[in-house]
Amino acid sequence: MSSNTRHVPVMLQRCLDMLAPALTEPGAVVVDCTLGLGGHSEALLSAFPAARLVALDRDPAALKLAGERLAPYGERATLVHAVYDELPEVLDRLGLPRVQGVLFDLGVSSMQLDEADRGFAYAQDAPLDMRMDQSTGMSAADVLNTYAPGELVRILRAYGEEKQAKRIVSAIVRERAKEPFTNSARLVELIRDALPQAAKRTGGNPAKRTFQALRIEVNGELASVERAIPAAVNALAVGGRIAVLSYHSLEDRLVKQVLAAGAANTAPPGLPVVPERYQPRLKLLTRGAELPTEEEIAENRRAAPARLRGAERIRENAEGTA
Repeated sequence: MSSNTRHVPVMLQRCLDMLAPALTEPGAVVVDCTLGLGGHSEALLSAFPAARLVALDRDPAALKLAGERLAPYGERATLVHAVYDELPEVLDRLGLPRVQGVLFDLGVSSMQLDEADRGFAYAQDAPLDMRMDQSTGMSAADVLNTYAPGELVRILRAYGEEKQAKRIVSAIVRERAKEPFTNSARLVELIRDALPQAAKRTGGNPAKRTFQALRIEVNGELASVERAIPAAVNALAVGGRIAVLSYHSLEDRLVKQVLAAGAANTAPPGLPVVPERYQPRLKLLTRGAELPTEEEIAENRRAAPARLRGAERIRENAEGTA
């Protein structure tokens, strides 16, 4: 399957419309912090012929495929092997103190879900890896086999919002003592057996929440998002715009908090006139989070959980603040 057919970028037109006012001037720079297979990046380059693209991904396989796809755009596209919270260092290296647009698509790339040997998907048996960059860090199997039971319970509850975390972890601890975990099918079966009947009847595959939790832990995703969104806001020029697609409530909450804080007036109460340094730095471009349309979900089931938020930078930071 070619990279173009297997991946439909989520809420693509809406993201382009949101970023458009900032990207029409010659020399505008837009950063795609989550390149993946390059669907959003290709659309940005095509829609904004005056813009230059900087795109980041931590997955060397994605960079290679996206590089082939974006080759026709030549010098206009700069692809960088980096995690998105390394954005300030990347822009610094490229001599770009300010950019006009930033896009985050925080979902797992379709390629990673579709390629069986990566172990992201619970629907097929594969090695329990789940690293977006397979050259570094602990795999999902390492986490399952070595983390203390209390830590595993915390991860499943916090990152998977799994109500049956204790029950699942008890089964994991019992089974790993007999034989370490290596493959996803054994974990899926264990979760099915561990859950009470009522829990199996709700919300799709019973392993979904555990797999999400492991993926977030293995890739340090929430910590990366926590650092990356404020860094991206700081990199925006006045008039620049940021658009962020999240896929679960934990990510969406972090994005909401950062954008809401930037859009708030921070003056102490009771000032007759609000000085410049307390004025909001951001203007929100969405009322709450925007959701995909029913038509889009029908076309692309991976769009279903997506939540889009955006903001425009309306003033510089006050002197002496970050």
